[in-house]
Amino acid sequence: MTETHATLPTGAPAFPPGRYGRRRAGGRRRPLLVALLVIALTVVMTLVAVRLYRQYGDPNYDAEVITYTGITDSQVLLDFRVNVPTGGSAVCLVRARDRAGAEVGREEVTVTAGPGQRQASTQHRLATTARPFVGEVLRCRPPA
Repeated sequence: MTETHATLPTGAPAFPPGRYGRRRAGGRRRPLLVALLVIALTVVMTLVAVRLYRQYGDPNYDAEVITYTGITDSQVLLDFRVNVPTGGSAVCLVRARDRAGAEVGREEVTVTAGPGQRQASTQHRLATTARPFVGEVLRCRPPA
């Protein structure tokens, strides 16, 4: 008598014998490998977060462009202020871009607050290689 679908247990698939090769047993889980991958991913993400915080995230050195004027074919006058620790200073990276978005000038500027002040304001004339369209402060950091 041959087996039919009616004689097999309800949860088992019915494959013709020898047609699809040998069936593998259930896969063995590898909890150690999974744990190591999770730990490695956590370490990498932590390193990325620390780097990004150092580059962009310090609120003590938050800059704001007030205005950019004096635009000529070779310069732009940037007026900006920076939050610094009381009486401290900051090194800010300023740049100018042309109408197409290409960078035409870049410079680091040191800004110092007066005694007892938490904001430092400055005007800086940034030399450019072509006519700028916008002047901006990319980031500020504590002086080295």
